[in-house]
Amino acid sequence: MTQCRICGEENCKKHSFLIGKKVEIRQFSGSSPPEIFVGKWNYPNVYTGILSPTESGDTQILSSAELWHERKLSIPEILDLRNQLIYGRAQNNVKHPLSQSQTSKFISVMQEVAMTHRSVSTEFKLKKPITKNYENDKKTPLIAKAADIEHARLQENPKIHSKVDYLVNDTDVKSTTAMLELHKSGISTSNIIKILSAGLLGLKSNRKLVPTRWSITAVDDTISKNKLKTIKLLPEIPEFQVFNAEYLGNHYEFLLLPDKFSFEVIEISLSSGGYWHDYETFFPRKTYADDVTGAYYVNRLALCEYLERVHRQAKCIVFREVRPEYTTPMGVGILREISRAAFSRPAQKFSTLNDALNAIQHRIKQPIANYTTKSILLRDYGKQRKISQFF
Repeated sequence: MTQCRICGEENCKKHSFLIGKKVEIRQFSGSSPPEIFVGKWNYPNVYTGILSPTESGDTQILSSAELWHERKLSIPEILDLRNQLIYGRAQNNVKHPLSQSQTSKFISVMQEVAMTHRSVSTEFKLKKPITKNYENDKKTPLIAKAADIEHARLQENPKIHSKVDYLVNDTDVKSTTAMLELHKSGISTSNIIKILSAGLLGLKSNRKLVPTRWSITAVDDTISKNKLKTIKLLPEIPEFQVFNAEYLGNHYEFLLLPDKFSFEVIEISLSSGGYWHDYETFFPRKTYADDVTGAYYVNRLALCEYLERVHRQAKCIVFREVRPEYTTPMGVGILREISRAAFSRPAQKFSTLNDALNAIQHRIKQPIANYTTKSILLRDYGKQRKISQFF
């Protein structure tokens, strides 16, 4: 039995004649996973739009890093899913998207899609036909098949969480407060990102579309910073702890040391030898982690979620080994899920730093010294005596 790459059904006859053929599409209906995307090119006049397949039903798997990780999909399988999506888009000024008569209705539809957490049936009409190839394409990017939209409309009422509806309509609440309230209400990180990106949070006078890449970092950063306010008042962990996880060629080791909170990420690519590094001390960093970029904030969020659960604080050094099998970037959503998976498992506990580093060495494919000699936090660890050592 063979599985259809289009709908996932076994021995599907409905789509078998399409495989390998190119089809021109101008008007179609489909269920958005839901997914929107706001670009950053030519800011503040950016492209913004909705991603949808030409199929209806539950399509969340097409854009959910959570589901990709849960089902341990391979890179080709994820690209097959992404290949089904069409990105219907329009260009808008981020500050005044609804004041542009030609695209205001489309932006309204896009915002409704951003608010829902379930697949929503939508009808699209493109300005020009787009060619869709149903053959497998290993080079398909995560955002593909972009087409200028003529109009779009919802074919059903989207299901919206009551807390989302309340905060979107409350224009007297700052965006930071709104993000934290959504998080406390159990709204997923990925959903909060979409809502912020669609310009639906914050004071009325400040609301604007936010490029998706920026909104991802904003949400991860805001939630973890809020958790750190409490974490930095908690007792330190009593021993060295190590957590690890791996998926799609991304191998992570999280080394926690008994000390006040500080955080460092060191990434090394086995293929290119590329090296990326950012860190912060007990005092919050004031600049963007422009070396590690978005991965820095998803790693820190996963760490903070763990420390909050165990009511402790710690110094943390993250070792990421990017292996040759990571052939195509899959987005920081995948890295967030790998990081969370590491902390979902019991910690390996050690009485000495050397024992912890030796355990990590057994799992990585390069000398641990490639990381330890670059670490700012390890270089300074243990040099300053604590007041408790005097008693």
